[in-house]
Amino acid sequence: MIVSASINADVPAHYGAWFMRRLEAGYCRVAHAGGVACPRVPLTPDAVEGFVFWTRSVEPFWPVLDWIRRQGFAFTVQFAITGYPRELDPAPVSAESAAAQLVRLARKFGPRVAVWRYDPLLVTPLTPLNWHLANFERIARALAGATDEAALAFARSGRKPRRARAGAIAHRDPEPGQARDLVKRLAQVAGRHGMRLTLCAQPDWLAPGAAPARCIDARRLADAAGRPIAVETAGFLPGCLCARATDIGECGAPGGGCFCGDLPRRRARRGHDANGEFLFPAARPFSRARGEDLPF
Repeated sequence: MIVSASINADVPAHYGAWFMRRLEAGYCRVAHAGGVACPRVPLTPDAVEGFVFWTRSVEPFWPVLDWIRRQGFAFTVQFAITGYPRELDPAPVSAESAAAQLVRLARKFGPRVAVWRYDPLLVTPLTPLNWHLANFERIARALAGATDEAALAFARSGRKPRRARAGAIAHRDPEPGQARDLVKRLAQVAGRHGMRLTLCAQPDWLAPGAAPARCIDARRLADAAGRPIAVETAGFLPGCLCARATDIGECGAPGGGCFCGDLPRRRARRGHDANGEFLFPAARPFSRARGEDLPF
């Protein structure tokens, strides 16, 4: 199986000690809706085809990546770099620092390991459409040669954006024609810097030069591993081409992820234990897709 770590929480940036201890134990457990725990998720080389990590910073995670590579695990990294102003992202990793980390990933582990995520794309008074063109160009230039894919995800409608220090910043969905035009122009920018632009589970906004994203990608994992990996597709939204995987994070974890167009939510801390079987034992996962449970 493929293990996703995690679309719901930024394990590399915040929970590396827990992840390493679970690898040493050979398993972890994940809480499901209603507090019912699933059976153990094995984390051994004979059970795991590879890991897909989702993060905004791998800086604390370098020793873990070195260790899992020595153990023979394959892995890829979905690396979110957006460069938003502090009003939208009160605790950002700077685009410059994140880009340097992604470049280092490519140099250490190969150019097929990392995918740049421009995720979520927020259209606000501070970040109008033209702002995104200039910002995307700046980051793409810094990542040229380090990755061959830029995965784009517009912020999902119906989600409340983080409340900024100076008040709420209103996010709006762009008009479909505007969205498609932006995707087309971003695809041109990505192409100039050696990347293919992909769009995450938003097929109505696809435009020439862009393709549907396959974020949990068995083919990319196989390239990173240097061996065949065959896992069926099990997308959870229209246009999603992700391979079937088991996600071991917990939705809404403090310091958690913000991936596939999701927007951050405020959650109380719930007693994370780096030595525990669960990332957050009391977690009750929810899906970003109309309240449905994720299929992986």
